[in-house]
Amino acid sequence: MALPILATLVPSANVIVERTTIALLRGLPVEPAFTRIPKRGATDPFPDSHDVESLLTAAALLADAKPAAIVMSASKGAAIGLEHDRALVAAIRARTGVVADTPGLALARAARALGIARIALIGPHGAEYNHRAARGFAAEGIETVAQAALGMTDNLAFASAGADALMRMAREVARVAGVQAVVAWNTNCDAAPLASRFEAEFGMPLLDATALGVWGGLRTAGIAASPGAAWGRLFAMEA
Repeated sequence: MALPILATLVPSANVIVERTTIALLRGLPVEPAFTRIPKRGATDPFPDSHDVESLLTAAALLADAKPAAIVMSASKGAAIGLEHDRALVAAIRARTGVVADTPGLALARAARALGIARIALIGPHGAEYNHRAARGFAAEGIETVAQAALGMTDNLAFASAGADALMRMAREVARVAGVQAVVAWNTNCDAAPLASRFEAEFGMPLLDATALGVWGGLRTAGIAASPGAAWGRLFAMEA
């Protein structure tokens, strides 16, 4: 019997999503599949929306493999408003017949499930990007009470943010009063492997955008399999 497939749309300059997704699914009865969508450099030709037609074309290619769900693994939705993500996943389903999810929509659901209303944002972006994402999350009832940023602008360069820099930012914002979870808000930085170590130190979740996409995609597909608590509290919750 063929295993269910979790299919992922990956920004073209992203080098982290495949690695993280494959690691999270390793040993689970789920197969990964990927295709790429245009996203390169420091300039976004669609600053206030998704490139819907490109995304739908790529989603249709993934749909040829008959996946259980499609994940658009990018953090942009929060910065432009998650209503754009909701419209996108609806359009993907209408075009392909396959259910879809995004890290932003997954974060909104995970926050409710974990009882989180106040977060801190970290990532390789500049502070202005974090502020835009914070406004997007505020519209979902999630308050951002702290942020830390590395000031990068090039999409490929985001992947150069190392574990030490990410942990330093996470520790910095975790000490701000009122923070209930730290969110690493970029799918091209390698924060997912840090979750369990950070959580053991601070007793609060570290939610990584790529890991959120996988978690959301599995749940949207109705797949109960999970990589478990070794990848943090997000994956320790019961389906």
